[in-house]
Amino acid sequence: MLSLKRPDRECEDVNCPFHGTLSVRGKVMDGIVVSDGMQKSVVVSIEYTRYFPKYERYARMNSRITAHNPPCIDARNGDNVKIAECRPLSKTKNFVVVEKEA
Repeated sequence: MLSLKRPDRECEDVNCPFHGTLSVRGKVMDGIVVSDGMQKSVVVSIEYTRYFPKYERYARMNSRITAHNPPCIDARNGDNVKIAECRPLSKTKNFVVVEKEA
């Protein structure tokens, strides 16, 4: 298990890594929530740089990742969050929000 602080609130979600049975493994990434209109899901934007050898330059890029948002964390638009990889929860959700950073 990752060394993360447990959320203050309790929840009854089975897909919560703290209060349910969902295990996390693999990648852990930081990002910003850009959409929270879905139920128990958020879209997180991850920014990174990519090197193009032809031009000998770096370019800033971003990816939008759909992640499960447990009720005990309850991330909203503009929040900095940490997401961790888990088993597939739906067609597009393979990540879960594990921490909301201040």
